[in-house]
Amino acid sequence: MGDTRTEISQLGEFKLINKLTKNFKPSNKSTVKSIGDDAAVIQGGEGYKVVSTDMLVEEIHFDMMYTPLKHLGYKAIVVNLSDIYAMNATPEQVTVSIAVSSKFSVEALEELYKGIALACDRYKVDLIGGDTTASMKGLMISVTAIGIAEEKEITYRDGAKEGDVLCISGDLGAAYLGLQVLEREKQVYLEDSNMQPELEHHGYVVERILKPEARRDVIEYFAKENIKPTSMIDVSDGLSSEIMHICEQSKVGCLIDEGAIPIHPEVTEMAVQTFGLDPTVCALSGGEDYELLFTVQQSELEKIKQFPDINPIGIITKESMGRKIKAKSGRTYDLLAQGWDHGK
Repeated sequence: MGDTRTEISQLGEFKLINKLTKNFKPSNKSTVKSIGDDAAVIQGGEGYKVVSTDMLVEEIHFDMMYTPLKHLGYKAIVVNLSDIYAMNATPEQVTVSIAVSSKFSVEALEELYKGIALACDRYKVDLIGGDTTASMKGLMISVTAIGIAEEKEITYRDGAKEGDVLCISGDLGAAYLGLQVLEREKQVYLEDSNMQPELEHHGYVVERILKPEARRDVIEYFAKENIKPTSMIDVSDGLSSEIMHICEQSKVGCLIDEGAIPIHPEVTEMAVQTFGLDPTVCALSGGEDYELLFTVQQSELEKIKQFPDINPIGIITKESMGRKIKAKSGRTYDLLAQGWDHGK
Protein backbone atom coordinates (compact mmCIF):
# COMPACT_ATOMS: atom_id res chain seq x y z
CA MET A 1 0.00 0.00 0.00
CA GLY A 2 2.95 2.35 0.54
CA ASP A 3 2.98 5.40 2.79
CA THR A 4 0.51 7.48 0.77
CA ARG A 5 -2.91 7.97 2.33
CA THR A 6 -5.77 9.52 0.38
CA GLU A 7 -8.94 10.33 2.27
CA ILE A 8 -12.10 8.97 0.66
CA SER A 9 -13.70 12.40 1.06
CA GLN A 10 -11.11 13.84 -1.34
CA LEU A 11 -12.52 11.78 -4.20
CA GLY A 12 -16.24 11.52 -3.60
CA GLU A 13 -18.44 8.59 -4.58
CA PHE A 14 -18.02 8.49 -8.36
CA LYS A 15 -14.28 9.16 -8.51
CA LEU A 16 -13.80 6.50 -5.83
CA ILE A 17 -15.78 3.96 -7.87
CA ASN A 18 -13.75 4.81 -10.97
CA LYS A 19 -10.47 4.45 -9.09
CA LEU A 20 -11.37 1.10 -7.52
CA THR A 21 -12.81 -0.46 -10.68
CA LYS A 22 -10.74 1.01 -13.52
CA ASN A 23 -8.77 -2.22 -14.03
CA PHE A 24 -11.82 -4.49 -14.13
CA LYS A 25 -12.50 -5.48 -17.74
CA PRO A 26 -15.33 -7.80 -18.78
CA SER A 27 -14.11 -11.25 -19.83
CA ASN A 28 -17.51 -12.76 -20.67
CA LYS A 29 -19.33 -12.04 -23.91
CA SER A 30 -22.61 -11.96 -22.02
CA THR A 31 -21.48 -8.81 -20.16
CA VAL A 32 -22.82 -6.08 -22.43
CA LYS A 33 -22.35 -3.14 -20.03
CA SER A 34 -20.48 -3.35 -16.75
CA ILE A 35 -19.64 -0.53 -14.33
CA GLY A 36 -20.41 3.09 -15.16
CA ASP A 37 -24.14 3.47 -15.75
CA ASP A 38 -27.34 3.26 -13.72
CA ALA A 39 -27.29 -0.51 -14.13
CA ALA A 40 -25.26 -3.31 -15.70
CA VAL A 41 -26.55 -5.06 -18.83
CA ILE A 42 -26.22 -8.81 -19.35
CA GLN A 43 -27.17 -10.80 -22.42
CA GLY A 44 -29.48 -13.65 -21.49
CA GLY A 45 -31.96 -15.57 -23.60
CA GLU A 46 -34.15 -13.55 -25.93
CA GLY A 47 -33.85 -10.27 -24.02
CA TYR A 48 -31.21 -8.46 -22.04
CA LYS A 49 -31.02 -8.48 -18.26
CA VAL A 50 -30.45 -5.15 -16.51
CA VAL A 51 -29.03 -5.35 -12.98
CA SER A 52 -28.55 -2.65 -10.34
CA THR A 53 -27.63 -2.77 -6.66
CA ASP A 54 -27.77 -0.16 -3.93
CA MET A 55 -27.21 -0.01 -0.18
CA LEU A 56 -28.92 2.04 2.52
CA VAL A 57 -27.01 2.46 5.79
CA GLU A 58 -28.43 3.80 9.04
CA GLU A 59 -27.07 7.22 10.06
CA ILE A 60 -25.75 7.70 6.50
CA HIS A 61 -28.81 7.33 4.28
CA PHE A 62 -31.57 7.37 6.87
CA ASP A 63 -32.22 8.36 10.47
CA MET A 64 -34.43 6.10 12.57
CA MET A 65 -35.63 9.08 14.62
CA TYR A 66 -37.88 10.18 11.78
CA THR A 67 -37.93 7.31 9.29
CA PRO A 68 -40.80 4.82 9.73
CA LEU A 69 -39.61 1.28 9.00
CA LYS A 70 -42.46 0.65 6.57
CA HIS A 71 -41.48 3.75 4.59
CA LEU A 72 -37.83 2.66 4.69
CA GLY A 73 -38.63 -0.75 3.24
CA TYR A 74 -40.69 0.85 0.48
CA LYS A 75 -37.96 3.36 -0.34
CA ALA A 76 -35.22 0.71 -0.39
CA ILE A 77 -37.02 -1.04 -3.25
CA VAL A 78 -38.07 2.09 -5.15
CA VAL A 79 -34.60 3.67 -5.34
CA ASN A 80 -33.28 0.50 -7.00
CA LEU A 81 -36.18 0.22 -9.41
CA SER A 82 -35.50 3.82 -10.43
CA ASP A 83 -32.09 2.75 -11.74
CA ILE A 84 -33.71 0.05 -13.88
CA TYR A 85 -36.22 2.52 -15.33
CA ALA A 86 -33.30 4.89 -16.04
CA MET A 87 -32.00 2.24 -18.46
CA ASN A 88 -35.41 2.26 -20.23
CA ALA A 89 -35.98 -1.25 -18.88
CA THR A 90 -38.70 -2.96 -16.83
CA PRO A 91 -37.83 -4.33 -13.37
CA GLU A 92 -39.04 -7.86 -12.62
CA GLN A 93 -37.18 -9.17 -9.55
CA VAL A 94 -35.37 -7.93 -6.44
CA THR A 95 -33.21 -9.49 -3.75
CA VAL A 96 -33.00 -7.93 -0.29
CA SER A 97 -30.18 -8.44 2.19
CA ILE A 98 -30.12 -6.90 5.66
CA ALA A 99 -27.58 -6.58 8.44
CA VAL A 100 -29.41 -5.85 11.67
CA SER A 101 -28.43 -5.13 15.27
CA SER A 102 -30.09 -6.45 18.42
CA LYS A 103 -31.92 -3.15 18.98
CA PHE A 104 -34.44 -4.24 16.31
CA SER A 105 -37.18 -6.70 17.22
CA VAL A 106 -38.80 -9.27 14.96
CA GLU A 107 -41.89 -7.05 14.88
CA ALA A 108 -39.78 -4.11 13.70
CA LEU A 109 -38.35 -6.16 10.85
CA GLU A 110 -41.83 -7.32 9.92
CA GLU A 111 -42.79 -3.66 9.58
CA LEU A 112 -39.77 -3.11 7.30
CA TYR A 113 -40.84 -6.00 5.10
CA LYS A 114 -44.40 -4.71 4.92
CA GLY A 115 -42.96 -1.70 3.13
CA ILE A 116 -40.89 -3.95 0.88
CA ALA A 117 -44.00 -5.98 0.04
CA LEU A 118 -46.00 -2.84 -0.70
CA ALA A 119 -43.39 -1.62 -3.18
CA CYS A 120 -43.09 -5.04 -4.83
CA ASP A 121 -46.84 -5.19 -5.25
CA ARG A 122 -47.13 -1.64 -6.58
CA TYR A 123 -44.36 -2.09 -9.16
CA LYS A 124 -45.12 -5.73 -9.96
CA VAL A 125 -41.70 -7.12 -9.03
CA ASP A 126 -40.91 -10.37 -7.23
CA LEU A 127 -38.77 -10.73 -4.13
CA ILE A 128 -36.65 -13.78 -5.03
CA GLY A 129 -33.98 -13.95 -2.33
CA GLY A 130 -31.43 -12.22 -0.17
CA ASP A 131 -29.49 -12.66 3.03
CA THR A 132 -29.83 -11.77 6.69
CA THR A 133 -26.94 -11.28 9.07
CA ALA A 134 -26.06 -9.56 12.33
CA SER A 135 -24.72 -6.03 12.64
CA MET A 136 -22.82 -4.57 15.57
CA LYS A 137 -24.63 -1.29 15.13
CA GLY A 138 -27.77 -0.22 13.37
CA LEU A 139 -29.38 -1.41 10.15
CA MET A 140 -28.06 -1.88 6.63
CA ILE A 141 -30.20 -2.80 3.63
CA SER A 142 -28.80 -3.96 0.30
CA VAL A 143 -31.15 -4.40 -2.63
CA THR A 144 -30.38 -5.81 -6.06
CA ALA A 145 -32.93 -5.15 -8.80
CA ILE A 146 -33.14 -7.16 -12.01
CA GLY A 147 -34.97 -5.94 -15.09
CA ILE A 148 -35.44 -6.88 -18.71
CA ALA A 149 -35.33 -4.95 -21.99
CA GLU A 150 -34.83 -5.52 -25.67
CA GLU A 151 -31.34 -4.62 -26.84
CA LYS A 152 -32.52 -1.78 -29.07
CA GLU A 153 -34.51 -0.17 -26.25
CA ILE A 154 -31.77 0.05 -23.61
CA THR A 155 -30.70 3.64 -22.98
CA TYR A 156 -27.27 4.55 -21.61
CA ARG A 157 -25.82 7.79 -20.29
CA ASP A 158 -23.42 8.21 -23.19
CA GLY A 159 -25.77 8.68 -26.16
CA ALA A 160 -26.55 12.42 -26.05
CA LYS A 161 -25.74 14.32 -29.26
CA GLU A 162 -25.46 17.99 -30.16
CA GLY A 163 -28.94 19.40 -30.78
CA ASP A 164 -30.74 16.94 -28.50
CA VAL A 165 -33.22 18.38 -26.02
CA LEU A 166 -32.58 17.79 -22.32
CA CYS A 167 -35.77 16.94 -20.39
CA ILE A 168 -36.75 16.17 -16.80
CA SER A 169 -39.79 14.44 -15.34
CA GLY A 170 -41.65 15.77 -12.31
CA ASP A 171 -40.26 18.54 -10.12
CA LEU A 172 -37.05 18.97 -8.17
CA GLY A 173 -35.81 20.07 -4.77
CA ALA A 174 -38.69 18.75 -2.65
CA ALA A 175 -36.79 15.81 -1.14
CA TYR A 176 -33.96 18.08 -0.05
CA LEU A 177 -36.36 20.44 1.68
CA GLY A 178 -38.20 17.52 3.22
CA LEU A 179 -34.92 16.47 4.81
CA GLN A 180 -34.36 19.98 6.13
CA VAL A 181 -37.81 19.92 7.76
CA LEU A 182 -37.19 16.53 9.38
CA GLU A 183 -33.76 17.54 10.65
CA ARG A 184 -35.22 20.75 12.09
CA GLU A 185 -37.96 18.88 13.92
CA LYS A 186 -35.42 16.35 15.19
CA GLN A 187 -33.39 19.12 16.79
CA VAL A 188 -36.53 20.58 18.38
CA TYR A 189 -37.37 17.18 19.85
CA LEU A 190 -33.83 16.63 21.16
CA GLU A 191 -34.04 19.94 22.97
CA ASP A 192 -37.52 19.28 24.36
CA SER A 193 -39.01 15.79 24.04
CA ASN A 194 -42.46 17.16 24.94
CA MET A 195 -42.63 19.15 21.70
CA GLN A 196 -44.66 17.60 18.91
CA PRO A 197 -43.30 17.76 15.34
CA GLU A 198 -44.91 20.32 13.03
CA LEU A 199 -45.28 18.40 9.79
CA GLU A 200 -48.93 18.83 8.87
CA HIS A 201 -48.23 21.73 6.48
CA HIS A 202 -45.22 20.05 4.88
CA GLY A 203 -46.77 16.82 3.63
CA TYR A 204 -45.53 17.07 0.05
CA VAL A 205 -41.84 17.63 0.78
CA VAL A 206 -41.72 15.14 3.66
CA GLU A 207 -43.31 12.41 1.54
CA ARG A 208 -40.81 13.07 -1.24
CA ILE A 209 -37.90 12.23 1.07
CA LEU A 210 -39.52 9.40 3.07
CA LYS A 211 -41.57 7.68 0.36
CA PRO A 212 -40.33 8.51 -3.15
CA GLU A 213 -41.77 6.93 -6.29
CA ALA A 214 -39.97 5.61 -9.37
CA ARG A 215 -41.14 6.94 -12.74
CA ARG A 216 -42.57 3.80 -14.29
CA ASP A 217 -45.23 5.96 -15.96
CA VAL A 218 -42.60 7.78 -18.01
CA ILE A 219 -41.06 4.54 -19.29
CA GLU A 220 -44.52 3.21 -20.16
CA TYR A 221 -45.22 6.42 -22.10
CA PHE A 222 -41.97 6.00 -24.04
CA ALA A 223 -43.01 2.48 -25.03
CA LYS A 224 -46.54 3.53 -25.97
CA GLU A 225 -45.39 6.44 -28.15
CA ASN A 226 -42.32 4.66 -29.53
CA ILE A 227 -39.94 7.24 -28.03
CA LYS A 228 -36.30 6.24 -27.59
CA PRO A 229 -34.26 8.67 -25.44
CA THR A 230 -30.69 9.15 -26.62
CA SER A 231 -29.43 9.15 -23.01
CA MET A 232 -30.97 8.87 -19.57
CA ILE A 233 -30.16 8.87 -15.84
CA ASP A 234 -32.20 9.10 -12.65
CA VAL A 235 -31.81 12.13 -10.39
CA SER A 236 -30.54 10.76 -7.10
CA ASP A 237 -27.61 13.11 -6.46
CA GLY A 238 -28.93 16.46 -7.68
CA LEU A 239 -29.83 17.78 -11.13
CA SER A 240 -26.52 19.50 -11.87
CA SER A 241 -24.51 16.41 -10.94
CA GLU A 242 -26.63 14.17 -13.17
CA ILE A 243 -26.43 16.59 -16.09
CA MET A 244 -22.65 16.52 -15.75
CA HIS A 245 -22.65 12.70 -15.82
CA ILE A 246 -24.53 12.69 -19.13
CA CYS A 247 -22.30 15.41 -20.59
CA GLU A 248 -19.06 13.76 -19.47
CA GLN A 249 -20.00 10.29 -20.70
CA SER A 250 -21.52 11.59 -23.95
CA LYS A 251 -18.63 14.03 -24.49
CA VAL A 252 -20.96 16.98 -25.06
CA GLY A 253 -21.79 20.37 -23.57
CA CYS A 254 -25.15 21.82 -22.61
CA LEU A 255 -27.08 25.02 -22.07
CA ILE A 256 -29.70 24.83 -19.30
CA ASP A 257 -32.51 27.37 -18.87
CA GLU A 258 -32.92 28.14 -15.15
CA GLY A 259 -36.47 29.34 -15.69
CA ALA A 260 -37.48 25.99 -17.20
CA ILE A 261 -36.41 23.88 -14.21
CA PRO A 262 -39.66 22.56 -12.65
CA ILE A 263 -40.01 23.43 -8.96
CA HIS A 264 -43.15 22.76 -6.91
CA PRO A 265 -44.82 25.90 -5.48
CA GLU A 266 -44.48 24.50 -1.94
CA VAL A 267 -40.74 24.09 -2.51
CA THR A 268 -40.39 27.67 -3.74
CA GLU A 269 -42.31 29.11 -0.81
CA MET A 270 -40.62 26.99 1.84
CA ALA A 271 -37.11 27.43 0.49
CA VAL A 272 -37.36 31.21 0.60
CA GLN A 273 -39.58 31.88 3.62
CA THR A 274 -38.60 29.05 5.97
CA PHE A 275 -34.97 28.28 5.21
CA GLY A 276 -33.72 31.33 3.32
CA LEU A 277 -32.58 29.20 0.40
CA ASP A 278 -32.65 29.72 -3.35
CA PRO A 279 -35.18 27.22 -4.79
CA THR A 280 -33.03 26.75 -7.91
CA VAL A 281 -30.06 25.79 -5.76
CA CYS A 282 -32.25 23.23 -3.99
CA ALA A 283 -33.21 21.76 -7.38
CA LEU A 284 -29.69 21.76 -8.79
CA SER A 285 -27.78 20.60 -5.73
CA GLY A 286 -30.37 18.70 -3.70
CA GLY A 287 -30.95 15.02 -4.26
CA GLU A 288 -33.15 11.95 -3.93
CA ASP A 289 -35.86 13.25 -6.25
CA TYR A 290 -35.67 10.05 -8.35
CA GLU A 291 -36.98 11.81 -11.42
CA LEU A 292 -35.74 10.85 -14.89
CA LEU A 293 -33.33 13.14 -16.73
CA PHE A 294 -33.02 12.30 -20.40
CA THR A 295 -32.24 13.62 -23.87
CA VAL A 296 -34.29 13.16 -27.03
CA GLN A 297 -33.88 14.20 -30.63
CA GLN A 298 -35.77 17.37 -31.50
CA SER A 299 -38.06 15.35 -33.76
CA GLU A 300 -39.45 13.65 -30.63
CA LEU A 301 -40.16 16.89 -28.77
CA GLU A 302 -43.83 17.24 -29.76
CA LYS A 303 -44.61 13.77 -28.43
CA ILE A 304 -42.70 14.55 -25.23
CA LYS A 305 -44.75 17.71 -24.70
CA GLN A 306 -47.94 15.63 -24.73
CA PHE A 307 -46.91 14.05 -21.42
CA PRO A 308 -48.14 16.41 -18.67
CA ASP A 309 -45.25 15.85 -16.27
CA ILE A 310 -42.15 16.27 -18.45
CA ASN A 311 -40.36 19.57 -19.03
CA PRO A 312 -37.65 20.44 -21.57
CA ILE A 313 -34.95 22.33 -19.64
CA GLY A 314 -32.11 22.79 -22.09
CA ILE A 315 -30.20 21.83 -25.19
CA ILE A 316 -27.14 19.66 -25.79
CA THR A 317 -24.24 21.56 -27.37
CA LYS A 318 -20.72 20.86 -28.55
CA GLU A 319 -18.34 19.79 -25.81
CA SER A 320 -16.14 22.82 -26.56
CA MET A 321 -18.99 25.14 -25.53
CA GLY A 322 -18.91 23.80 -21.97
CA ARG A 323 -21.74 23.09 -19.55
CA LYS A 324 -23.70 26.30 -18.96
CA ILE A 325 -26.85 27.53 -17.27
CA LYS A 326 -28.69 30.66 -18.37
CA ALA A 327 -30.02 32.44 -15.29
CA LYS A 328 -33.37 34.20 -15.11
CA SER A 329 -31.41 37.47 -15.26
CA GLY A 330 -30.22 36.54 -18.74
CA ARG A 331 -26.59 35.99 -17.71
CA THR A 332 -24.90 32.67 -18.42
CA TYR A 333 -22.80 30.80 -15.85
CA ASP A 334 -20.81 27.59 -15.68
CA LEU A 335 -22.88 24.68 -14.38
CA LEU A 336 -21.28 23.21 -11.27
CA ALA A 337 -21.76 19.60 -10.21
CA GLN A 338 -22.53 20.12 -6.55
CA GLY A 339 -24.51 16.97 -5.94
CA TRP A 340 -25.92 15.92 -2.60
CA ASP A 341 -23.60 13.99 -0.30
CA HIS A 342 -25.95 11.40 1.23
CA GLY A 343 -23.78 11.31 4.31
CA LYS A 344 -24.75 14.85 5.32
